[in-house]
Amino acid sequence: MTALTVALVSVVAAAGLLRWWRPTWYWLSFGVTLAALRVLLRYGSVMDACGLTVPPSRWRLALARMANRPVSDSRPPRILGLRPSRTGLVLRLKLRPGQDAFDIAAASDRMRHSFSMYGVTCRELRSGVVEVRMTGYDVLKRVQMPAKTDTRPMLVPVALRADGSVHYRNYRAIPHALTLGATESGKSVYQRNLVTGLAPMDVALVGIDCKQGVELFPLARRFSALADNPDSAAELLDALVARMQDVYRLIRDEQRIAAGVPDAEIAADIWDLPEHLRPTPVVVLVDEVAELALFASKEEEKRRDRIITALVRLAQLGRAAGIYLEICGQRFGSELGKGITMLRAQLTGRTAHRVNDETSANMAFGDISPDAVLAAIQIPAEMRGIAIAGDSTGGWHRIRAPHTSLRQAVNICNRHAHRTPYVPELAAFQPVLTSTAHDWVPLPETAPVTA
Repeated sequence: MTALTVALVSVVAAAGLLRWWRPTWYWLSFGVTLAALRVLLRYGSVMDACGLTVPPSRWRLALARMANRPVSDSRPPRILGLRPSRTGLVLRLKLRPGQDAFDIAAASDRMRHSFSMYGVTCRELRSGVVEVRMTGYDVLKRVQMPAKTDTRPMLVPVALRADGSVHYRNYRAIPHALTLGATESGKSVYQRNLVTGLAPMDVALVGIDCKQGVELFPLARRFSALADNPDSAAELLDALVARMQDVYRLIRDEQRIAAGVPDAEIAADIWDLPEHLRPTPVVVLVDEVAELALFASKEEEKRRDRIITALVRLAQLGRAAGIYLEICGQRFGSELGKGITMLRAQLTGRTAHRVNDETSANMAFGDISPDAVLAAIQIPAEMRGIAIAGDSTGGWHRIRAPHTSLRQAVNICNRHAHRTPYVPELAAFQPVLTSTAHDWVPLPETAPVTA
């Protein structure tokens, strides 16, 4: 009896230690079994309490009367499958006649309490089938990306969602994006994850960092072009517009619209071209867009209009030419001048970290989802890295990027420096890699003592 007691105490202590130190290990070893039993045992009563049951159909009532049997009870959605994941459970339900996916979504918070889970989200897979994802712990408290992620071209695993799935930055599906965040909100870490995710790919990185390059210039070995002030940024954007026009000429020459060519082989963008003719895709990262839009004189106003016009042209026409925009800023509002709202309309992807005012959240999600605006302004200051990500479809997710230090980002960029392509149109803006560190001279062991 004593040995059994010691064993039980040891198991409970190990479970408590794992739950605090390694929540993923605790979930896979202990939590998933207990949670699955809770869901299966409480399912019927929880669905009934949440109003997610339907009365028996007429033919069942008629059959019960004919057989002189008691009328069957109301039925909940049928469980098609229950599978564990590294962060929770995935429950697939078949809806009963008269039910809707919005009914399940409206009851998600009540199911979270009833099943003793940390979070519950749902999405419709197809007509009549809903997937309910339940997380067993706070996956955003200590972000751990899964070991295996999707590795398709121009697809970057950049963060983890609140439901435990991976949040990808898909440049083929969402070519341009806007990222907002106040100081110390985690925006720079999110940007580093983008750069480190793009570093192993065959892509040209172009950076515009008007803070004298303090954010992007440490990663210069992986960048094909960099600008650290508005004047050079204007020239760099003009060079990108010229490259875009050259790429369109190439696509026009290689469209292959002869009658015998299959429709799938007709070229309309760079990804339809043969691999030996395909230009290198370019990702442009603008670290602080407000610095490009501010002006204090007539000359600066002309430069500002030139920059915003080039950005709008790249946002409108750059996708087919393989030029993708990542616009970042602390503040993004209509007071930045004409053309800003036009630029915002072309940025399909939206990510908002903690912002200092509701106006910035409205600029990010006001035309997408009012719920996302409310979620963005409720991010607490102590939860750096938490962000709301959405797109033009109206869907949004709470995400958090894993912490990547500047040293880690520099090491990854240096490791993949050989992948930096040479872009002739941007050769004048290629960063000069010079070391400004002073040589360190060690002192002798018996250094003389001076008064």
